[in-house]
Amino acid sequence: MVKAVIKLVSIDDVKEFVKKANDADYDIDLSLGKYTVDAKSIMGIFSLDLSREIGLTVHSDDDSFLDEIKEYIVQR
Repeated sequence: MVKAVIKLVSIDDVKEFVKKANDADYDIDLSLGKYTVDAKSIMGIFSLDLSREIGLTVHSDDDSFLDEIKEYIVQR
């Protein structure tokens, strides 16, 4: 399991992030407070408060996904 903190600022950021997440063969979750959503769901992401930093959990030991989304990562 790999964790990071990300920030998605614009609608284009969300669309590009979801596209990259859907290319992954493993589950990816985004968490904000008590809410956790599937990172592959654009509607799920838009239900979060995008003005805040969001926790990212990749359910794999392969951290190559973090390299693909490095422009959104605030903290590893």
